[in-house]
Amino acid sequence: MKLTVVIVSYNVCYYLEQCIGSVQRATKGLEAEIYVVDNHSSDGSVDYLKRRFADTITLIECNHNQGFAKANNIAIRQSKGEYVLLLNPDTFVGEDSIRQVVAFMDAHPKAGGAGVMMHNANGTVARESRRGLPTPYVSLLKMLGFSKRYYMSHLSWTEPGRIDVVSGAFMMLRRSALEKVGLLDEDFFMYGEDIDLSYRILKGGYENWYVPSNILHYKGESTQKSTFRYVHVFYQAMLIFFRKHYGHLSFFVVLPIKMAIYGRAFLALFQMLSMQLRRYLGDYGKREDITYAFEGSQPMVDNCMKIALRKGLSIAETSVSADCVVYDTDTLSFEEIIAEAAKHPGKQIGTYSSKSCVIITPGEIVK
Repeated sequence: MKLTVVIVSYNVCYYLEQCIGSVQRATKGLEAEIYVVDNHSSDGSVDYLKRRFADTITLIECNHNQGFAKANNIAIRQSKGEYVLLLNPDTFVGEDSIRQVVAFMDAHPKAGGAGVMMHNANGTVARESRRGLPTPYVSLLKMLGFSKRYYMSHLSWTEPGRIDVVSGAFMMLRRSALEKVGLLDEDFFMYGEDIDLSYRILKGGYENWYVPSNILHYKGESTQKSTFRYVHVFYQAMLIFFRKHYGHLSFFVVLPIKMAIYGRAFLALFQMLSMQLRRYLGDYGKREDITYAFEGSQPMVDNCMKIALRKGLSIAETSVSADCVVYDTDTLSFEEIIAEAAKHPGKQIGTYSSKSCVIITPGEIVK
C-alpha cells in the first residue's frame, strides 16, 4: 500500500464529506486507503458516512472523544501505507496535491514529513504552511508580535523548501520515520502534537519540507475556538511542549516564556468573558450582511438560488461584488476553485455539490 489517509472528525459532517470527495479525486491512480476516525460526533456524521462511503473508507467509531493525537494513532496502527497523510476534515485538497507530495517524498528519501501551501477560506495563503521551531527565543518574539522567523518568511512560496514544522492540517509522513521516532504524543489532546512530532522527526535525522501544492483549509470549523475549553487545551499544549523539550533550560530562560503563555491565556479568557457579557446585556453588535454569488452549471445556480431565497440570503449582482462566491464542485475541480479564489483574495470561498445539496461556507452550512 502506497498511501494511508487519516481524517479525524468531530461534528463536521458536510465539511468531512467534501474532504473525502476531494481525497478520492486526488488519489486516483494511487494505491491508497482512507481511514476516518469519528471522535464520538453527535451530528449524525457516522450514519451519514455509512450511507455515502460504505465501500470506500474504513470508519472507526470512537465511543468517546479521544483527542486528535490518540485518534490518529488508532488509525495509523491499523493502516498499511508506506506514507501516512494526516488531514483535517475541514479541508479540501487539489486534485494534483497528494500525488505531487508523494512523488516528492519518493524523490527525497530523507524527507520524514511534508506540508503544502494551505489557502485560507478567503483565498489568501496561510502563513502556517511553513513554520520554524518555537524555541524560547522565537516563541517570545512571536508573542511580542514579531513573527517573521516563526513563519519562515524568507522562503519562496513557489519552490520546495526545508522547514521545521509541518502543519497537522496536512501532514504527510514517512512510515519508516514514524517507526523510528514514534507516533503522535497522546499527552497532547489537541494542538501542539504536530509541532512535537515535527521536532522529533528532525531529531531522528530526517527532514521536513514545504511543497507548493494546493489545499484549502477552513481553519477551525472542526473546533470551537470561542470556548473556555479551547483556551485551556490550546495553551496547555504550549506548556506541555515547552516542559517536554525545553524543561532542562535555565529557570530564567523558561520563566518569561511560561509567563507569556499564561498572560496570553488570561487575555483570551478576558476577551471571551467580555464578549459573553455583551451578548448577555443584549449588545450583539451589528451583523454584517454577506452577499452571495454562485459560479457553476445552470442547475447548480438554480438550486443555490432556491436555497438562498428560502434562507433569506442576500444575492450579489455579480461575483465581483459578492462577499462570498460559491463554486460548483460537480463542474469545477478543486484545483480550479483554489486558483480562482486566489485571484480574488478577501472573498469568502463557498462550495456546492449536488450529492449533498448544501452550500458550504467558511462560517456555516446552508441547506
